Amino acid sequence: MASNGNRIIQSKLVLLGDMGTGKTSMVLRFVKGQFFDHQEPTIGAAFFTQILSLPEVTVKFDIWDTAGQERYHSLVPMYYRGASAAVVVYDISSADTFERAKKWVQELKRQGNTNLVMALVGNKSDLEPHRREVEFEEGDEFSQENEMLFIETSARTSLNINELFYEVAKRLGKTTASPEPIGLMKLHKEPQKKTTLFCCSVVLLPLCKGQKAYLAYLSLLQDEDDDDDDDEEERIWQ
Repeated sequence: MASNGNRIIQSKLVLLGDMGTGKTSMVLRFVKGQFFDHQEPTIGAAFFTQILSLPEVTVKFDIWDTAGQERYHSLVPMYYRGASAAVVVYDISSADTFERAKKWVQELKRQGNTNLVMALVGNKSDLEPHRREVEFEEGDEFSQENEMLFIETSARTSLNINELFYEVAKRLGKTTASPEPIGLMKLHKEPQKKTTLFCCSVVLLPLCKGQKAYLAYLSLLQDEDDDDDDDEEERIWQ
């Protein structure tokens, strides 16, 4: 249980980035301590929960792992609206995914929560040095320009995965008011040691043809007052 005086936060967190950058592998490593060499692409979105206890705050993450395929881009705003944290992921072996990550950051800054905690993540840091296309300094410079947390991770080896969510939770603790207390277990900041798994759930949300059409309809309803912003978004993503 949380200690007396420890604040409790329920936080919606969304993961954004191109297909194949390792978003699902990252969140599975964080939530369940698992990694699969051949992870199927996310269709629509997947939902996870995890509880993280720090000395100063306890965070219950509601995590939305969004599909990276271009055809789902118009639906993604439904997942990041109302989010208190966003993790934008790119593959360090693909400069194209880094450029797309920059566009996600621009979109979030235009349409996201003004107090949004954002993190830029270069995943697959375990790859051989000759495969790297995006240098650490490039990601670090861009993140500093946009006042974001920056970290390189490896879902395969678990390098910096827990540290990423630990740092996001710390920043949320500085900006978010607390709701009512809930039960929890603890995750310690010890990247090289095996951590204790704590309460979590996973819900996969594949979309059939009818559901995709319905969600697209809902998205249009939500955006009907934002035509000017949508036009600007279309220009940026072209």
